[in-house]
Amino acid sequence: MNRYPLWKYITVVVALLIGFIYTLPNFFGESPAVQVSSAKATLKVDTGTLDRVEGTLKTAGVPTSGIFLDANGVKVRLEDTDTQLKAKDLLEKQFNPDPADPQYVVALNLLSSSPRWLTGLGALPMYLGLDLRGGVHFLLQVDMKGALTKRLDAIGADLRSLLRDKNIRHGGVSREGERVVVRFRDEDTRAKARNVMEDSQPDLALVDQGDGGDLRLVATLKPTALKKIQEFAIKQNMGTLHNRINELGVAEPVIAQQGADRIVVQLPGVQDTAKAKDILGRTATLEIRMVDDTPGALDAAIAGQVPFGTELYVERGGQPLLVKKQVVLTGDRLTDAQPGFDNQTHEPAVHLTLDSTGARIFRDITRENVGKRMAILLIEKGKGEVVTAPVIRTEIGGGRVQISGRMSTVEANDTALLLRAGSLAAPMDIIEERTIGPSLGADNIKKGFHSTMWGFAGIAAFMMFYYVMFGFISVVALAANLLFLVALLSLLQATLTLPGIAAIALTLGMAIDANVLINERIREELRNGASPQAAIHGGYEHAFGTIVDSNVTTLIAGVALLVFGSGPVRGFAVVHCLGILTSLFSAVVVSRSLVNLIYGRRRKIESLSIGQIWKPGTGTATNK
Repeated sequence: MNRYPLWKYITVVVALLIGFIYTLPNFFGESPAVQVSSAKATLKVDTGTLDRVEGTLKTAGVPTSGIFLDANGVKVRLEDTDTQLKAKDLLEKQFNPDPADPQYVVALNLLSSSPRWLTGLGALPMYLGLDLRGGVHFLLQVDMKGALTKRLDAIGADLRSLLRDKNIRHGGVSREGERVVVRFRDEDTRAKARNVMEDSQPDLALVDQGDGGDLRLVATLKPTALKKIQEFAIKQNMGTLHNRINELGVAEPVIAQQGADRIVVQLPGVQDTAKAKDILGRTATLEIRMVDDTPGALDAAIAGQVPFGTELYVERGGQPLLVKKQVVLTGDRLTDAQPGFDNQTHEPAVHLTLDSTGARIFRDITRENVGKRMAILLIEKGKGEVVTAPVIRTEIGGGRVQISGRMSTVEANDTALLLRAGSLAAPMDIIEERTIGPSLGADNIKKGFHSTMWGFAGIAAFMMFYYVMFGFISVVALAANLLFLVALLSLLQATLTLPGIAAIALTLGMAIDANVLINERIREELRNGASPQAAIHGGYEHAFGTIVDSNVTTLIAGVALLVFGSGPVRGFAVVHCLGILTSLFSAVVVSRSLVNLIYGRRRKIESLSIGQIWKPGTGTATNK
């Protein structure tokens, strides 16, 4: 009656073992570290960088606990914060000899101290939120006027190209505040231009102004178009921030929209606030320009006499390149960039996709410059880097462009990634900044741990006093529930915050309810005269439905918090919902396994150690 087959016991033991393994990394804590990553989009961090970091620290006699290379850069694990600061200063001087033009990002960080064998099993500690780990909190204000200005400038350039293609004469296209003004000399030309612009630019509201020889067509953006520009600016800026924060190696950063024009950024574990601000404030843009192949111009530029209207750059291979200042196309016109291969030569290539306006501009440029080189540059903080400089073989129309020649498969992938990265759609200003020190985070962890520990101890004392042996079994099941919950949070790499710790404490109190229901049901069966074996069986069978119903209703509330909540509320809801699921398994399966193991193989049981059973109407109690 109260016996489990062997496979059920094995399942429980395996579950407990897995739970222990995935919980274990959370007890090793974190160690200070220094991370070296690329500050230039075209500069790669590889094994050569790793050797350079190792050699620098070894020469200076700085002891390390480990150096390794991952997707975010080179990371150096150190013993203490004093050594961490010393290593950072050394690497900063070695990798960035010119502070005005840094080549690498050298930032302070924290790394998990888990043993390699645990990491090799995929057992990683939970991510800790800003309030537990320490870090920085930024509130960024997006300059929507800047986004609007950028969009109006692009519209002005589109209108110039459109009127030129349609052979419509005009007296100039200019942006005046939040509108674009096109001037004409006669009514017929203005009417013709109006029809063309209405067909090609449905987002513009056109109004005729002026008389005599000063006829104007004023274009303003419609309210729906303004809303789209604002939404796009927020989304693109959030995506770009994600890419930039990866350089800091931040685990589980929080990047969320707040209101119509603000973005909240939380970086747990980041100790270098200045470096974080520097990375968040970058404004990179993509530009396509023509290369100046005039004989003797490059030699003169190398000699220090740069021709007017040109700039001297250096290609990836280290070769000098003279590029014209005039921008023929910007990255705003690029919709996609994917690595691939040339259909004819089967060499690695990058396939670009342009929007309709960009396709038209690119077609005209390539038609007029066949056989010449075109440079694609990434401009950041006023300084440009040449991503690639291919030769124009033929006129390219249709909006699909292929860049090939002198590149490997890895370079093709890197180039496509750079071209897709994009830039900020609008400038941003940091209007609020908060720093939470690691000591305050450690204090929060200590207090949260103590609150959970004392809550568990209080529950354990009451259960063992009131239910004796069955109370002890309930406490073991509750401990298993806590083990499963922490293991599940670690396995899912969830972020634990102070509200999450509160949810763990609440889960303990709610999880024990199931065991109380079971124990009281067993007592009721004994009061009704059932044998101890029958009472155990009936107690678990009859209490199961009630346990499921109560947990499902609580789970519904938790899911509602998860779906409709945000920030700390969602952190609480995640832990709450996972705790409900683990409590069902521990309260029913784990506790029943222990009860069956203790009582199941006994043929005759005189009494159950479940505390005093009050008999209604007699006023007496029997100790069972």
